[in-house]
Amino acid sequence: MILTKPILQLWMMFALSTAWSGDLRGTGDLGIVVERARGSLLLIETTRNAAIGTIEGLGDLSHASAVFSRDGRYAYVFGRDGGLSRVDLLEQKVVNRVVQAGNSIGGAISQDGRLVAVANYEPGGVRVFDASTLAPVADIPATYGEGRTSKVVGLVDAPGNRFVFSLWDAGEIWVIDVKDPAVPSVRKFRNIGQQPYDALITPDGRYYLAGLFGEEGLALLDLWDLDKGVKRVLPDYGKGQEKLPVYKMPHFEGFAVAGDRAYVPAVGRNQVLVLSLRDWSEVGRIDVHGQPVFVIAQPGGRQVWVNFAFPENHKVQVIDTQSLQVAHTLEPGKGVLHMEFEPRGEEVWVSVRDEDRVRVYDTATLAQKAELSADKPSGIFLTARAHRIGF
Repeated sequence: MILTKPILQLWMMFALSTAWSGDLRGTGDLGIVVERARGSLLLIETTRNAAIGTIEGLGDLSHASAVFSRDGRYAYVFGRDGGLSRVDLLEQKVVNRVVQAGNSIGGAISQDGRLVAVANYEPGGVRVFDASTLAPVADIPATYGEGRTSKVVGLVDAPGNRFVFSLWDAGEIWVIDVKDPAVPSVRKFRNIGQQPYDALITPDGRYYLAGLFGEEGLALLDLWDLDKGVKRVLPDYGKGQEKLPVYKMPHFEGFAVAGDRAYVPAVGRNQVLVLSLRDWSEVGRIDVHGQPVFVIAQPGGRQVWVNFAFPENHKVQVIDTQSLQVAHTLEPGKGVLHMEFEPRGEEVWVSVRDEDRVRVYDTATLAQKAELSADKPSGIFLTARAHRIGF
């Protein structure tokens, strides 16, 4: 049979449209939910608020986190067993996995997307890998004093192809420049405070803020002017007051910036601290239901959502950033571990570990929009993180 030109054109258009609708899709509405008990990921999409697959074989995910390639196709998952996994979200499979340490606590991807760094508890230090192959590129031992090795926490990416992290045992902050990954340069800031336990970087990439567990206050480093050194923030917060028992350490990576204020979880207290980004002074304290774990801002900054440590981990509270008051309290269920806003903030995903559920809420009405089954869900990570500093 000989096809005329018009018929051939119609046939090609039909073939291409079929391929586009069935085989090709973007990654902007994708994400993963960590199923910590079974070492798997639940692949989700936010357009339909649906689960679209399960990816297995990722090891111990009891304290897992993830970052994404800049095209949103690959997730790099950091497991508690030291595993680093490169996961193809479109093909729904693990394409590479290395066990690079005995115990790791998160990681980051470089500004140019070419390098992935992992923070380690055991043996300590930071290891850097090629993002495409997971081949080792650099090994930075966290040694201090007379040959002692420190746990590493609070690892983030920073502009200029740098990584920044804190040394729990040493009380130090290190800045690594990996423009030449074969010969990384390290700048160390000592005596920043006792036991930095987690840290964050502001959305503009300028300030690195480490929380201190061993003493009051926070340690602040201006990455635009390293010569100024580390500044102590809130050194007298809680002075003379007895702390409550700490059941779960707050996560600074999930802190909130809304407008010209930062909202930070208080350690051992049922409060969220409000700081001015202009001079990092305290401008408010908000009493909340329990000890905050994650304090996260809705895109646009109108709301701040807070979840809590055991035994108050069945509730979530919503702070109004104009009044600095708790405006709403929700009860998603026992064991709320994590929350993640969709990129424009119209919905928020909440993991409820003890009920094997993920719930999706409308942020305007607070109505539940969807409910998904998941096996002991913990962290929720959407691909929109690929385009944010520190995520």
